[in-house]
Amino acid sequence: MSVMTNSNARPMAKTSLKWSMIEEDLSILDKFKLIADLGFDGIELDSPNELNQAEILAARDATGLAIPGVVNSAHWKTPLTDPDPAVREACVAASIEAMKQAKTYGAETMLLVPGVVNATTSYATAYDRAVEGIDRLLPHAEEIGISIALENVWNNFLLSPLEAAHLIDGFDNPRLGWYFDVGNVMRYGSPTDWIEALGSRIFRIDIKEYSLARMNAEGPWKGFEVELGEGDIDWAEVNRALAKSGYNGWVSVEVPGGNRQRLADIKARLDRIVAL
Repeated sequence: MSVMTNSNARPMAKTSLKWSMIEEDLSILDKFKLIADLGFDGIELDSPNELNQAEILAARDATGLAIPGVVNSAHWKTPLTDPDPAVREACVAASIEAMKQAKTYGAETMLLVPGVVNATTSYATAYDRAVEGIDRLLPHAEEIGISIALENVWNNFLLSPLEAAHLIDGFDNPRLGWYFDVGNVMRYGSPTDWIEALGSRIFRIDIKEYSLARMNAEGPWKGFEVELGEGDIDWAEVNRALAKSGYNGWVSVEVPGGNRQRLADIKARLDRIVAL
């Protein structure tokens, strides 16, 4: 497939990374400058956070970097599906705070893991609690003006793209969609099948690489220990599937970070992927 020359025509039109990937000992402003110098279009922050808000906004404005979204920083330690009602309440409160912070940053989305299935929470129970929690959050999302993007992670929940689409469609709310992580679904199936099933429900894209060979030889988590472009994901097919779905937006790389040299290598690999 020929490389598209118009970046806006690429499905992964704008590139970002996660704040935690920057491992240089720099000020907030200098971290933003570093990312801008490397050619990224934006950066995503965890939220709620304790970063100096004025410094974040000043760095954003000085560099021209966007903050397209935030990642909920509470959905793992206080899951929306926890057996304890107080824990679920904490997740709701943190999610509302994250959406308010996102709005201040000029972001559009909040990434939310909708639930966790484990020894204390069955699949069916997790589904019911996730629906209840999301139903509580959506009025706040509408009022604040932030969209909630649910992400697929290794949480033993929403393992099928048809199920994920069904969950979203049950709310019939334009403020709810999906934050599709390409690498995370490799353990369960094909990224292109997920893209086809989710279609316009996809609000954002996360990417990381995955090796099925390493998974089979060394265990599931080892599959992630491969550099972008050197695993088993067919990125050209992913791009084609995204283009067919009509996606044209942000892609955020989520891999182990490091210093400037490491981040520059990640950006070069990312550029090759989005151009396929």
